[in-house]
Amino acid sequence: MDAPQVEKDTMIGELLQIDTNIAPILFGIGMHCLGCPASQMETIEEAAMVHGINPQDLVDEINKFLAKENAAAQPTEA
Repeated sequence: MDAPQVEKDTMIGELLQIDTNIAPILFGIGMHCLGCPASQMETIEEAAMVHGINPQDLVDEINKFLAKENAAAQPTEA
């Protein structure tokens, strides 16, 4: 199964539904308001810009994390 992918227009609320383990990445850029209703409707691009991060760099980091999580969840063949 392929790992989910996100884009700059993915909403933060949707992102956290894909994988709640992404929260530490967002905390790492200073986004400590994940429970705030307004942040749930913000896109990755908007959140990155507010926190002074290049949006594409954040998307790439999240997609790399999702691919790694997906690979770790795959059963190994015997």
